[in-house]
Amino acid sequence: MSDTKKIIELNGKTFILIGTAHISNESVQEVEREIREENPNCVAIELDEQRLKSLNDSESWRNIDVIKVLKDGNGFLMLANLVLSSFQRRIGGNAGVNPGDEMRTGINVAKELGIPSVMVDRPVQTTLKRAWAKTSGGGRAKLLSSLIASAFDNEDISTQEIEKLKKSSEMDSMMEELSKTLPSVKEVLIDERDFYIASKIWKSVNDENSDRNKVLAVLGAGHLAGVENNLKLISSGEKKSDTTEIDSVPKKKTSAKIKKWIIPAIIVLLIALGFVLGGKKAGIDSIVKWFVCNGILAGVGAAIAFAHPLAILVSIVGAPFTSLCPFVGVGMLSGLVQAIFCKPKVRDMETVQDDISIKGFYKNRLLRVFLVFILSSIGSSIGTFVAGSSIVVSITEFIQNL
Repeated sequence: MSDTKKIIELNGKTFILIGTAHISNESVQEVEREIREENPNCVAIELDEQRLKSLNDSESWRNIDVIKVLKDGNGFLMLANLVLSSFQRRIGGNAGVNPGDEMRTGINVAKELGIPSVMVDRPVQTTLKRAWAKTSGGGRAKLLSSLIASAFDNEDISTQEIEKLKKSSEMDSMMEELSKTLPSVKEVLIDERDFYIASKIWKSVNDENSDRNKVLAVLGAGHLAGVENNLKLISSGEKKSDTTEIDSVPKKKTSAKIKKWIIPAIIVLLIALGFVLGGKKAGIDSIVKWFVCNGILAGVGAAIAFAHPLAILVSIVGAPFTSLCPFVGVGMLSGLVQAIFCKPKVRDMETVQDDISIKGFYKNRLLRVFLVFILSSIGSSIGTFVAGSSIVVSITEFIQNL
């Protein structure tokens, strides 16, 4: 038996797990061969219903409502989705396949043979939102930098390197590295989904009304060991096949809500101290520093993105206010203005995945919106710390001169 195939007998049921690389032609062939040879009662696919819909609709990107995305506060999540999809698409092009071809093959072969197929992965939006919610500020910075690096990485990956991704030794080292650098992300993207997928596979042959006794699951190779282990734990009763706890975005704790107000509160306090200790002149000086540093740097960020003049103006005027309000970010405002006055065209929607590059972010109107969103947000964040530091220095000097 190969490293990419596991056969497990549990409670009179047979579970066949096929580990794939999502951009591997060899995986496509293996999936078709295994389904025909094993002839299972059910084929489980590592997809959710939304991704299945996107997989079958090559024009799904046309329907992106970027204004709604930004209003709902999903700008970073949508950008992450685009970058990851583009990365897989680019690597898959080197192997002569499209991302998800092995999943599509599994569904089509099952349909041809009259075998029911079930989608067993957690909705991608839930996964991304949980990963973002459970990641600290430093972790988010690492995650964003990794995404940006992958977006602009033009290094070609050979088919041999792609196939290596299915080997347990290669996968184990990758998981170990992810655990060290981004433990919360690894927990959500890998550990939680291992259990979620295992639970759905288990239920596919263990429902009260099911007479199935053999399921073949098509999974990414990174989930192979984890899903196998979780199936055994569910079978033994050590774990229940209930995914309710990880099926939604965790509610923010009161402490997390309070933390959001710490920096704005400190800034307001510092400005107030300027008035108390130094009088009207010192107080006004603190306010001016806050508005200039925050507004100018947010505007510079928008300008670097070649934003519409009104989007730059909104960044300059809005940043000093949004930095004091955790509910609205300046990137949301500047991005909305950019989307309204430089509305993405159908062509931009169609080519968005192919345009993930330095040049593409400036050429594609949809990607430009996200670029304005990100750079104005970064500029405002830098401006917050520059202005805050400058105000602290001014107050410290004033106290020393008393």
